[in-house]
Amino acid sequence: MGGVLSLQQPSHLCSCRPPVLRPLTMGGCFSKPKPVELKIEVVLPEKERGKEEPSASGKGSPRAYQGNGTARHFHTEERLPAPYPSPQDCVEAAVCHVKDLENGQMREVELGWGKVLLVKDNGEFHALGHKCPHYGAPLVKGVLSRGQVRCPWHGACFNISTGDLEDFPGLDSLHKFQVKIEKEKVYVRASKQALQLQRRTKVMAKCISPSAGHSGSTNVLIVGAGAAGLVCAETLRQEGFSDRIVLCTLDRHLPYDRPKLSKSLDAQPEQLALRPKEFFRAYGIEVLMEAQVVTVDVRNKKVVFKDGFKLEYSKLLLAPGSSPKTLSCKGKEVESVLTIRTPEDANRVVRLARGRNAVIVGAGFLGMEVAAYLTEKAHSVSVVELEETPFRRFLGTRVGRALMKMFENNRVKFYMQTEVSELRAQEGKLKEVVLKSSKVLRADVCVVGIGAVPATGFLRQSGIGLDSRGFIPVNKMMQTNVPGVFAAGDAVTFPLAWRNNRKVNIPHWQMAHVQGRVAAQNMLAQEAEISTVPYLWTAMFGKSLRYAGYGEGFEDVIIQGDLEELKFVAFYTKGDEVIAVASMNYDPIVSKVAEVLASGRAIRKREDWRHVLAHRERILSSHAVDLGRCTRARGSEAKPWGQVPISSFPGPPREESEPSQCLPSIASLPSREASAASRRCSTPKASAAIDSWHWRQDRLCLFSLCWDWSPGGPCNMLDIILKLKLTHLQISLTPSVIGQTF
Repeated sequence: MGGVLSLQQPSHLCSCRPPVLRPLTMGGCFSKPKPVELKIEVVLPEKERGKEEPSASGKGSPRAYQGNGTARHFHTEERLPAPYPSPQDCVEAAVCHVKDLENGQMREVELGWGKVLLVKDNGEFHALGHKCPHYGAPLVKGVLSRGQVRCPWHGACFNISTGDLEDFPGLDSLHKFQVKIEKEKVYVRASKQALQLQRRTKVMAKCISPSAGHSGSTNVLIVGAGAAGLVCAETLRQEGFSDRIVLCTLDRHLPYDRPKLSKSLDAQPEQLALRPKEFFRAYGIEVLMEAQVVTVDVRNKKVVFKDGFKLEYSKLLLAPGSSPKTLSCKGKEVESVLTIRTPEDANRVVRLARGRNAVIVGAGFLGMEVAAYLTEKAHSVSVVELEETPFRRFLGTRVGRALMKMFENNRVKFYMQTEVSELRAQEGKLKEVVLKSSKVLRADVCVVGIGAVPATGFLRQSGIGLDSRGFIPVNKMMQTNVPGVFAAGDAVTFPLAWRNNRKVNIPHWQMAHVQGRVAAQNMLAQEAEISTVPYLWTAMFGKSLRYAGYGEGFEDVIIQGDLEELKFVAFYTKGDEVIAVASMNYDPIVSKVAEVLASGRAIRKREDWRHVLAHRERILSSHAVDLGRCTRARGSEAKPWGQVPISSFPGPPREESEPSQCLPSIASLPSREASAASRRCSTPKASAAIDSWHWRQDRLCLFSLCWDWSPGGPCNMLDIILKLKLTHLQISLTPSVIGQTF
């Protein structure tokens, strides 16, 4: 039996969720209407079926924006049922027994043509797409907490009840599949197409007031078509806004994946595109390319473009991004001295560097990514940096030194604690880079990556507030000092909630997504506030570095693992508090820390972790499982990766079902290393402090035992941290106590 779906505004205006699809009538458990034009599968939770909701109605004006969150305009075809597949296009099968999963566990199961992520939470089973739509990470290795699963690679979060994307990066959500229980078996039903696609675009409204050419007014104008601008536009459509939206950008391309520019210099614009042009046409999101705004008149709500075109607006989002800094030395205008901001810039660098000598000025993320990419293209690659080590201010000296060694092993030469004094040319082309240390480097191309400044010069006379550095200060709702004007992305400073509302600028791709969504929600008067944990990543020589938090001004770094092997996790602390974490080959530790911080809990380096990590998902629980390999009883039951149920405590952690990505098992080590590891992983002894704890069955704890450690070095960082927390010792213990970790 078919059914008609309506889009309804959530009753609570502060909701961050998109419109809820609910059927007016619905048949049996697996009955579906026939497919229609839209290519999106929508699966409804059982508890939502059978409810009747009034359809939205009303007409929108192309010139009058209704910002109270209730104006929801849809065409008739937008109220058609979602495209449930016919029975022959579906696959249904029993995937496990109801007792195979405990609460808080995830499992990747085979289903017909593909795989599904099966989750058990609060006694209910949920089936979702098994890969993150962003870059395809296996979500089974992610973090399950607070009714959502967090991606182990880049921290995106998905609601396990709906599959909706709730935290970024990325644009698309997961498919949600139907689950039923029969005779103690768990059955999952899914469309074959959804199993293959592994991504779902949320239902969006369409524009009912399209412009004829370049009309002189719009309801929402977005200056800047990066992540913040695109997410703002999409969020407005997802929330049912159907009036005119205009995106304007300096680029000659539709919005693209900018972080990939320095990681894949050869990539073409069409390979980087975040959405195809058909998407913007379908949802009435106009994009003005190569359009530079030169004046903003907030009194008359009007902007003026460089070519003289004027456009009125009702709501304005400023997301202009930043402009790369340039060198100020002699010869800076020489040909082949480049910055990277567009795909054309990146492509040109590769062309000029192929088989020649490349010099990179700046050992930050952009410079190091470019250097890593060019090692297989250029004849030689040199990096010039003012600091002692790469990433020193961001990652610390020891981590920076380890990464520097990785580059040196890939024939990159470093010239540290110096600057460029001159760029010499021959016949108009770059030939040499002269350093202040008097060193002269042969160079055919020079890439400058020494930072960026906010691209806000056009706002200086607008009345919109700017700070002394040119950034746009905003509040938690991304509002500027001018009503109806919002700002987001690299050019803003905003209050970071979990750092005591400290005003910060965080030019991360993920943060731009979040800010764009919050701005859109507040254009609709939903009173949303930004409350995410910064998360970034980089990739060099096939190795990924992940980072979460805000570590500016860190005072100490606690490192576990092997820096030389680039298998480590680093905790950045200020005072007693852990403010950031970075890792390589230690997934999903960074996502676990991000989840703890997102929950509002502080991680303190001298505090009993029972009170800090009072969640079902405990930071480093997967590493506790790794440690348990050394002490497990023969025949112990295998548990899904990274999940340690409370029934496992007290007692040694149980064995995993597959090898961890974080620490090697003893069996995989050479005999000498295995022997040493066995000595470090001696049988745990319960401490008096642990014995005196009162264990609550409704609260998972990370450990029920305090693992003793020897001067030879701990097998796991939690051994050290937990011991320190219980005895309230200082972190600055002598190196002989904790081996080479400090």
